[in-house]
Amino acid sequence: MPVNLARVLDRLEKHYGKLQPVGPFDPYEMILYTTCGYPANDVTCPKGFQALEKLVGLAPDQILAASDKELTNIMRLGGIVPEVRAQRLKEIASRVKRNFAGNLAAVLKASVPEAKKALKQFPTIGDPGAEKILLFTGSAPIPAVPSGQLHVLHRLGFGQEKKSYAAGYRSAQESLAAQIPADCAALQRAYLLLQHHGRELCKRSQPRCQDCPVTADCAYYAKTRS
Repeated sequence: MPVNLARVLDRLEKHYGKLQPVGPFDPYEMILYTTCGYPANDVTCPKGFQALEKLVGLAPDQILAASDKELTNIMRLGGIVPEVRAQRLKEIASRVKRNFAGNLAAVLKASVPEAKKALKQFPTIGDPGAEKILLFTGSAPIPAVPSGQLHVLHRLGFGQEKKSYAAGYRSAQESLAAQIPADCAALQRAYLLLQHHGRELCKRSQPRCQDCPVTADCAYYAKTRS
């Protein structure tokens, strides 16, 4: 019998409570926010982002005027490889100023393919990142899948693991789209619950299946633990 994703999400929400997105909702600031933490999560990203906003500012000209040393020291608050992330901040700011006249939000008015193409010009932003931005800015009801928690859907039986990450992502995305309405609020809820579950219990290695509220619907659990 096929797994009902709506039931799974309801059980996850009962376990974790209602989740709210963390961070900004402007596309430019969302890209900065993700860059400000590594590994990127709800602890590292806010630390780096809040320090950047307080000590330098978020405007492209403010970031470009800051020294490499200053940006590196700020990025150190958000995790490892601060030098790399400091350079990415300057690249992001430069690209927004040069290619988008300082207003990346304007791309959200374009078609989905055009908006994705524009967003993917930025460091570390591929299809998953671009689709998350479009979903959480409310620009398009795209069934985005948390890039670091793709395994959660696969373990539940939605989509299949593939040799390439892109193929596995699309497989999971198609399964998600088949069961969740094309509605931004519903898709955001699914994204947040699946992401949180992957971080808390359904970890890529050593998942805590004994504490999981959805083992009754989990193909991975049925195969490996029951």
